[in-house]
Amino acid sequence: MAAADDIKSLQDTFAGKVLETVEFRAEQTVRVSLDALHSVLAKCRDHFGYEMLLDISAVDHLGEEPRFEVVYELATLDDSKHLRVKVKVAEDATVASAVDLWGAADWHEREVWDLMGVGFAGHPNLQRILMWEGYPYFPLRKDFPLAGLPTEMPDVAFSGVAPMEGGPFVASVGAPNTVLREPRSHAAD
Repeated sequence: MAAADDIKSLQDTFAGKVLETVEFRAEQTVRVSLDALHSVLAKCRDHFGYEMLLDISAVDHLGEEPRFEVVYELATLDDSKHLRVKVKVAEDATVASAVDLWGAADWHEREVWDLMGVGFAGHPNLQRILMWEGYPYFPLRKDFPLAGLPTEMPDVAFSGVAPMEGGPFVASVGAPNTVLREPRSHAAD
């Protein structure tokens, strides 16, 4: 059975909850409603053989409602099928955790929470994984300024210009090709 067949079965089982299906370059994507997400993921694992959760990520559609889209990348162990499951999430809503389905969801959900601010209901340990506890911002949101924001912990993080000069690597900005432009260690000179 192919991923396209799995999507047809999902449409039959979750009538009205499968909001969109897309096939692009032989990749299958299904967008589902938020209230059906956990059931759809469980069906993918238990009935269609998607034993691996490869990734969970989020997209910030600033200016749209709902603002966020959470994306799950699923695969079978023999790598014969891949399926992308998407769900739109409002800024103040939470997504049902998939940790009970795949242990790998633990750190992926923590990363999405840490960098985008999308919460996962039922997660056993939803705390920051990359930023420090108490950090008040979500740095991958589109409204986060590229220059960063001031912090009350300047010894841990700073928002000034990164000190590149005198560092361990040197880039040759004016070099004629990419091989010569890429950063090189001082020891290689």
